[in-house]
Amino acid sequence: MDESFYIEVGVNQKSHFGERICGDVFLSRKVKEENRTILVLSDGMGHGVKANLLATLTATMALNFTVEHKDVHKIAEIIMNTLPVCSERKISYSTFTVVDIESTGQTTIINYDNPECIILRGEELLKSQWHTITLETESQNKEIRACTFKAKKEDRIILLSDGITQSGLGKGKYLLGFGLENTRELVLSKLKENASISAVKLSGALVSKAHSNDDYQPKDDISTVVVYLREPRKLLLCSGPPFDTAKDEYLANKVRDFNGKKILSGGTTVDIVARILNTSVEDTLEFNDPDLPPLSYMEGIDLATEGILTLSKVSNILEKFNERTELGRGPADLIVKMLLESDEIYLCIGTAINIAHQDPNLPVELEIRRSVARKLSIQLEEKFLKEVFIEFI
Repeated sequence: MDESFYIEVGVNQKSHFGERICGDVFLSRKVKEENRTILVLSDGMGHGVKANLLATLTATMALNFTVEHKDVHKIAEIIMNTLPVCSERKISYSTFTVVDIESTGQTTIINYDNPECIILRGEELLKSQWHTITLETESQNKEIRACTFKAKKEDRIILLSDGITQSGLGKGKYLLGFGLENTRELVLSKLKENASISAVKLSGALVSKAHSNDDYQPKDDISTVVVYLREPRKLLLCSGPPFDTAKDEYLANKVRDFNGKKILSGGTTVDIVARILNTSVEDTLEFNDPDLPPLSYMEGIDLATEGILTLSKVSNILEKFNERTELGRGPADLIVKMLLESDEIYLCIGTAINIAHQDPNLPVELEIRRSVARKLSIQLEEKFLKEVFIEFI
């Protein structure tokens, strides 16, 4: 890679007024072996369950074909020939936008009937050369637009459903809808206010504006996906004593030398690092979670908690996590918050057996620390698109 960057993805959606299910669908996948990130936003015709099913079908096909490195023309052709067509209006039941970012920064975007993506380099619009692919089908010729460019650090790519550009349609200030130009201006104004605004906050600002344009009763599903390429934020989480006590010093030095946020999870782990680095530990009686022991404080460490019970609860929170989840002040909640705020996560897991966790009444996953670590790794990579590195010592 010419320059190292992390791909932060922020997604915000509002369903059509009166619907609990959104007719827009966003899917993503990180192909770890190839260091590729693939994102798809699909908008099903109409709203509610039927629209969601159609959009899910479209997004799934687009994602899988892109993973397989199929040619842009071939991907478009297969999807267009597979999608059902409305018998009256003779148009496809779903639109889609696909973004494929490779390890070199080489980026390909394919767009069918969604509003044009907004591409930014820093705080300025990046004009990419879009070309049109015309597909001949039985009912009509269909045009799909595509572009390819070399992404760089501080670039942003913004995907929109027409719930954004058509918000406010037919009344008030935006008789013809909010439009793409106003959307671009809103994005640029947000960047002017805060050049490092997160993907989540920027996508939220766009959806909130569209929501307000519709007097908080959306006439369509509203979706925005923001992709932000930036300097990675790093976090080290150490849990468990090393299998060989000779490795204790290695663990402590790793914590001392790490450039980023640091979490120690486990009383023995905390004691080892404190002893070798000659640092004091202050225990507290802050019982913010009745299920878990309280936090400790240690100089140079962002968070010090109990071990396997806390990490198991972290995994449970991540499994159920969605945009409505509210995190508390307990140790597991604080770890989740730090994990989600980080991009590159390094798990250093000791493999010494802790006799305290061999009670047969405890769940199986509490017996083996490494199984919890692997579960965390999968959740963070697949659900939250984090870069995770595990080292067992």
